[in-house]
Amino acid sequence: MQKFISNIQTAIIGTIDKENLPFSSYAPYVYDNNRFYIYISSIATHTKNLHVSPVASLFFIEDESKTQNLFARKRISLQCDSVNIARDTQRFEEILDLFSHKFDASMVEMLKKMTDFNLYELHVKSGEATFGFGDAYFIGGKNMNELVPRQGAGHKEQK
Repeated sequence: MQKFISNIQTAIIGTIDKENLPFSSYAPYVYDNNRFYIYISSIATHTKNLHVSPVASLFFIEDESKTQNLFARKRISLQCDSVNIARDTQRFEEILDLFSHKFDASMVEMLKKMTDFNLYELHVKSGEATFGFGDAYFIGGKNMNELVPRQGAGHKEQK
């Protein structure tokens, strides 16, 4: 899982609003100690939704221009719980340092000064990965970062 996501710099985020309607957006992320972190503005709909319901999904998908088959793009979908990391904590500083190393440090420093931005930690509860037709996995293991082969008959053709 980590090898695949390491080539993707942003995650598509799925959240649920107060009327239980889904909403999709995206954000740059960092991955540290088996947790995902996103730094997002309070103005954004996905942030407002996380205040209503702390559940979220993260979706990582192979670039269309790099795939061999648009019907079988490599992808990982993760179901997560989220928690806001307070600004006045050591963990906030550690994670923002990781953002500075992964992304443009001057941009992260500018965003850090904007007090409407919030840091969220996302803990994976379950997930699925697909790397081609019949090449499908559950996300599992002690740290929810391992590919666990699916059991089943696979795809069937109509006769």
